[in-house]
Amino acid sequence: MGKYNFDEIVERRNTSCLKYDFGLKRKGRDDLLPLWVADMDFRLPDAVLDDIKERVDHGIFGYTDPDEKYFDAVKTWFRERHGFEPESDWITVEPGVVYSIAVAVKAFSEEGDSVLIQNPVYYPFAETIRLNKRKVVSNDLVYRDGHYEIDFDDFEKKIVDNQVKLFLLCSPHNPVGRVWTEKELTKIADICLKHNVYVFADEIHSDFVYRGFKHTSFITLGGKYKEKLILGTAPSKIFNLAGLQLANIIIPNKDTRDKFRFQNDASGYSQPNALGLVAARSVYTKGGEWLDELKEYLEGNLNFVRDYLKEKLPEIKLIEPEGTYLIWLDFSAVTDNHKELEDIIVNQAKLWLDPGIIFGRESALFERINIAAPRSIIKQALDQLYSALHK
Repeated sequence: MGKYNFDEIVERRNTSCLKYDFGLKRKGRDDLLPLWVADMDFRLPDAVLDDIKERVDHGIFGYTDPDEKYFDAVKTWFRERHGFEPESDWITVEPGVVYSIAVAVKAFSEEGDSVLIQNPVYYPFAETIRLNKRKVVSNDLVYRDGHYEIDFDDFEKKIVDNQVKLFLLCSPHNPVGRVWTEKELTKIADICLKHNVYVFADEIHSDFVYRGFKHTSFITLGGKYKEKLILGTAPSKIFNLAGLQLANIIIPNKDTRDKFRFQNDASGYSQPNALGLVAARSVYTKGGEWLDELKEYLEGNLNFVRDYLKEKLPEIKLIEPEGTYLIWLDFSAVTDNHKELEDIIVNQAKLWLDPGIIFGRESALFERINIAAPRSIIKQALDQLYSALHK
């Protein structure tokens, strides 16, 4: 038994919670069990909450900037957990990684230029590219024997044929759960270097890696790969701080950093969220034990889902995740129609998941489910799914 109780049900309704309070607005109904958006149903440790409360009790929330104590906390976290230590000047504090992707799209491409992604991938990647009037090009991941791989020949061909300017890497990958190996990342890096392509490496899930796998940060591959690298990190997924709007974008090369910061300034963004700074510094200095226990709990949730599917829902295939708390389920043995699948999930099972179609056409018969919730909620969701499929 650990120090923290992740089985506790914390009521999130009536807190303007996107996950629980907006079913009627977003899905047209409020009777669905939500396991869609990537946040967690767990309270932060008291030590972190005490730091936030202390700042609140001060009572003044004027313009705030990160100080050296803040940067020291960030640098220590990445040194101890990921094997690299960014310099303070490399770090640009932003409201979020998706916002920063939009800044990068504008900084490193022009309207009409091509930006490369790897479908099925986190859907704001494509949205951000399209809304900024760039062309989305996908090096689709290859789904083979329940596992996703990169077609490197196609990766390079897409870059050359479309004169790609920027590649958006999702590492670990959301939603397929791959934790890219150092060998795979180096192949990506070599191709992008060869063709003068900037890399935005979204590593927001980097601290959620299951036993037997290791996250390799793109920044650790070698000096020559840092010249056109924008590394997206944030405590928002790791510690459930998305509502406090804070990310740390790490850019080693000064020219690349200057281009990014110019576009950031042009967007009108400057000082970050005051409470976000306090919370981020606190979790990076006091949250390690909580996170380690959480990862064990999530692994238990994954084992529970795996066993449940094997025993009661063998027609649903779990794509074994190597990282993230978002698991990817293959429903192609249940139906060959994504609209029928959505009817099963929403109208029969009364679940709110992320349908695979929003991650790309090739994943229309998949569903993404968030297992960062008390196990009783995960069981309830699977029981509802079982009832829908076995009437």
